[in-house]
Amino acid sequence: MKLKSMAMAALLALGTAAQAQDVVRLGNLKFAHYGAVSYIKEIAPKCGIKVEEHIFAKGLDVMQAIIAGELDVGTTASEAAISGRAGGAPIYVVAGFAKGGARLVGRTDLNLKSLKDLKGKRVGVTRGGIQEVLLLAELHQVGMTASDQPGKDVRLVFLAYADLNQALLGKNIDAMMQSEPQSSQAINKGYGNEIMKPYNTPIGEPVRTMVMTEKFYKERRPVAEKFMRCFVQATQSFIDNPALAEKYVREVVFKGQITKDDFDDAIGNSPYTYDITPEHIQTTTDVMFKTGVGRMSRPPQAKDWVKTDLLNQAKQSLGVK
Repeated sequence: MKLKSMAMAALLALGTAAQAQDVVRLGNLKFAHYGAVSYIKEIAPKCGIKVEEHIFAKGLDVMQAIIAGELDVGTTASEAAISGRAGGAPIYVVAGFAKGGARLVGRTDLNLKSLKDLKGKRVGVTRGGIQEVLLLAELHQVGMTASDQPGKDVRLVFLAYADLNQALLGKNIDAMMQSEPQSSQAINKGYGNEIMKPYNTPIGEPVRTMVMTEKFYKERRPVAEKFMRCFVQATQSFIDNPALAEKYVREVVFKGQITKDDFDDAIGNSPYTYDITPEHIQTTTDVMFKTGVGRMSRPPQAKDWVKTDLLNQAKQSLGVK
């Protein structure tokens, strides 16, 4: 009898250990186009895993948590992933999950219509974000300079994403390069107007990146495969069922703080996707190096750390193109 109870206890312990192994720690950001990634945790039990989502203010914070060993998977704009890898973060880019997601918005009372109109103006942007990369690349293309110090064509004002809209509304800045849905909100509430969507640089529409730690990718392969299948299923659900995507993002992620128009405009400028290429990451890396964003002494080579085999396998098994 004692042996039997010991055997039962051993089996229970094994089961508990297996369950513990199947927890995936996910770092995410609170933006409209990050919604499908948040949705993974809702369907995770059907995928045979448990996903613990941790929300961060910006992508560089996600990278810090990965370096500290607190996350298995993280989502961020490409520049934070590239800066993280350049700084020694043990990560692989394994998928894309949204495209675009940036907009140059000016104060409505200033009637700014082009990049040239920004001369002598204060432009708000989040330091180190993909929006800064795009802003500097766009200004470079028209021969304009920018700095947070006096003496350049454009005066940069570095602010958190959450503070940019308030600064534009309060006329503390003249324009902002902002993410979604905040840029759409500024336009829909009437205090901002679109100057441009910054997609005519070599980067094109920036692809948001999903990264995995090298350890998770290599040592917990079966769980990584389950997670990637779950990501593809969540994204497919949002692409195929826009009403589900809208309801989840507006009610669960933003708790009613954004309108239907805000959501529609935001996703119109940042559609969900699955895919990413080493070429896109390499181009983004090259532009970052050229503009000085991330201050990388040794930029990483995309071919060494963009690994889409898990994504391709998941898409194939689910019949997703």
